[in-house]
Amino acid sequence: MRKSPPHGPKPAPAAANPRRALILGGTREARDLARLAARRPEVDAVLSLAGRTAAPLETELPTRIGGFGGVEGLSRYLAENRFDCVLDATHPFAARISANARAACAALSLPLATLARAPWRAQEGDDWIVVEDNAEAVAALGEAPRRVFLTIGRLGVAAFRRAPQHDYLIRSIEPPDASELPRRAEVVLARGPFALADEIALMRARGIEVVVSKNSGGPLTYAKIEAARALQIPVVMVAPPAGEGVAVVESLDAAINFLVGGAA
Repeated sequence: MRKSPPHGPKPAPAAANPRRALILGGTREARDLARLAARRPEVDAVLSLAGRTAAPLETELPTRIGGFGGVEGLSRYLAENRFDCVLDATHPFAARISANARAACAALSLPLATLARAPWRAQEGDDWIVVEDNAEAVAALGEAPRRVFLTIGRLGVAAFRRAPQHDYLIRSIEPPDASELPRRAEVVLARGPFALADEIALMRARGIEVVVSKNSGGPLTYAKIEAARALQIPVVMVAPPAGEGVAVVESLDAAINFLVGGAA
């Protein structure tokens, strides 16, 4: 574990008995929440990042980087550091840490809430093939060779080795493991947000015939969906995991309210 130094304006002085909160992060919303929480004296928060990105963006909270060691490790960390609540602001597809948080908080009787990001909804002009996972996305590409824009992040690309007939343009923040790349693949490293004009230009220049995307919601990478709509390119859309009955907050204000002790 390593901690990042504080950045930006000095937080407000701590209250006499601030509420200890663990924010599970890795998203833009988590960074925005960390910035707000750092200014609330009622909250003594720590931001946790999985460490999958080599150079995470800086935040204004103390930051823990790395895994916990499953449910047992997370439970031990929460108990030893006397946390009062947990706010899950991870990526919508970060299923493992979300499941571990549910189990650990249930075992310790700690309040848990999820900062939800609304998924994208198909609009007029969209041509979506909705699938449940990467394996179904591979099948949805079909047998005929196609030029595929693969935008699911680096961790799922190995599934597409089962369809080596396609040419893949893979975009991710970090480079995928070379051993997991499909046979015909080009990797572009980039971090959103992306502009609509740039996405249209990229898809045209590379002759993209189909886009594969996770339905991660939010504005950061939505331009690729708009570009596909404008160019009449189909999108194989991997649906987000179903919720598991955890309390949901749908705004930063509601998340802060939960962190300071309000209801989710």
